[in-house]
Amino acid sequence: MPEVFIDGKRYEYDEEKDEMLLQFILDQGLEVPFFCYHPSMSIPANCRQCMVKVGTPVKDRETGEFELDENGERKIRWFPKPQTSCSTPLQEGMVVHTQETSEDIARAQKDNLEFILVNHPLDCPICDQAGECPLQIQTYKYGPEGSRFEVKKVHKPKHVDLGPRVTLDAERCINCTRCVRFTEEISETHQLTIVQRGDDNYPATAPGEEFDDPYSLNTVDICPVGALTSTDFRFKARVWEMNQTPSIDITNGKGCNVDLWTRDNEVLRITPRQNEEVNDYWMPDEGRKAYEQFNENRVDRPSIKLDGDNQSNTSWNNAIETFAEVLEANDPGDIAIIGSPHASVEENYAFNKFFNLLGVENAKFTPHVIPGAGDGFLITDDQAPNTNGCRVIKLDEEEDTSIQSTVAAAKVVIILSDDLVGREVLSPSDIDDPYTISLATNHNKTTKASDLVIPITCVAEHAASYVNVDGRIQRSYPAKETKYTNRRLNLEMSEGRLDRFGTNFDNWVSEENKVDCLPVWDFLNKLADRLGLDFEYNHSREIFAELSSSINELQNITYERMDEENGVQLPIKQKEVKA
Repeated sequence: MPEVFIDGKRYEYDEEKDEMLLQFILDQGLEVPFFCYHPSMSIPANCRQCMVKVGTPVKDRETGEFELDENGERKIRWFPKPQTSCSTPLQEGMVVHTQETSEDIARAQKDNLEFILVNHPLDCPICDQAGECPLQIQTYKYGPEGSRFEVKKVHKPKHVDLGPRVTLDAERCINCTRCVRFTEEISETHQLTIVQRGDDNYPATAPGEEFDDPYSLNTVDICPVGALTSTDFRFKARVWEMNQTPSIDITNGKGCNVDLWTRDNEVLRITPRQNEEVNDYWMPDEGRKAYEQFNENRVDRPSIKLDGDNQSNTSWNNAIETFAEVLEANDPGDIAIIGSPHASVEENYAFNKFFNLLGVENAKFTPHVIPGAGDGFLITDDQAPNTNGCRVIKLDEEEDTSIQSTVAAAKVVIILSDDLVGREVLSPSDIDDPYTISLATNHNKTTKASDLVIPITCVAEHAASYVNVDGRIQRSYPAKETKYTNRRLNLEMSEGRLDRFGTNFDNWVSEENKVDCLPVWDFLNKLADRLGLDFEYNHSREIFAELSSSINELQNITYERMDEENGVQLPIKQKEVKA
């Protein structure tokens, strides 16, 4: 195989990949600073920070063999100036010196950083990017210790609302053009460009236009400084105050890989997590707003309808007793259970199995589809994260009219985590006659019309799996505590500085942010105890282990394998989601 030599070490590379030097260096676990380069976009090489010293071996024109010097070593022809490694293709026998072995390169990178910082404001103490800012980090590592610039800095527009979700501080911009290239090459909306010239330029929209790209917040993620910030997240928290937990976007069927960032048991922001098989580095803006449903309008404590349309909070013991009495008072044939493409594989399976043990017919579900809502990229017509998961575990897929008929014929209707009234599958009058029980994460039109509401954990509070529209199964991790879980006792939950060193007496620790809810399987365990039913799952892992051993499509799949492979592609046929 062809070889290159980087800082005196030999590396082999695949000639067919047509790799650039910088990406190859990064893939080897080595470091070269850069700002404008992004592996999923074109290469402008305009920041000049990734400079390295490059030499190539001299070949004999006649024989094509490498020429040797008097010591028997290959003759090297050095480029007269440092080269930008992001735009330099790998070449057989290439010799590369980075800042680690070349004083000239270290000095070039230091001088380049000083030039970039000439007009950069000292906003680090108030900048949202502080702590995760490439410019800040690389200045500490490779930059000058101070500034020799003693003239007034250039001033540009600050606090500019580019659109409904992105705020611009033009003085911080270093003109890497990542944001512009994103709108040109990834989202293809072409909404951003660089305006003005020289040291006055910065990104902007056309006059009279706003930056309302449905993927606009990805520009905040890739901005190497604090020039573009999330309007929602501005000044809410420092990165070192938050816990970072891997999860799945549940706002549509694509299942983008995300990170949930929590502080004081609240999800403060959601950012994309790289997965080349699903979403690459990106996610739609709509998925980032899911933090609101994790924090707000939660079903907190069971509630029961006593008089008329008014619901009152009740105890868990009373909720379990009421639930059990309703089941005991009705024949299994008069009970209808409705699963949900919005709930996880484990929730649907445990829910269905529990009632099957009582003699109730298989759970039904109806896909949540909005025709035309998808864009062929990361937004899908399917609005639920687990439609294929319901199919894999063999729930009965029904159209809306069939669900309506099922409800009309039942005396008891039990709905798992689906706002069927809100999405107009059912009307409030449809569930007036049957006794309706909702197991839900958030208050909605369905819970409002229900006779008994059981609060259950959301995707941010439990470990569970989901099968996306492409048939790929992925899983979530718990990021938030409930009233009955403890971050320090759960090995799957991340623990930040405030969690490790905080106490209940500190003003950043609040019990109010813990929801009084249970995982579906945990609640069903308690209900099974009351009914004398042989049913018990202590963790979602136990449920999935049972699924893996009993369902062909899930054989040899474990949580560990999903973690290692960033999800697993299932051997299932892709089915067109019904509208």
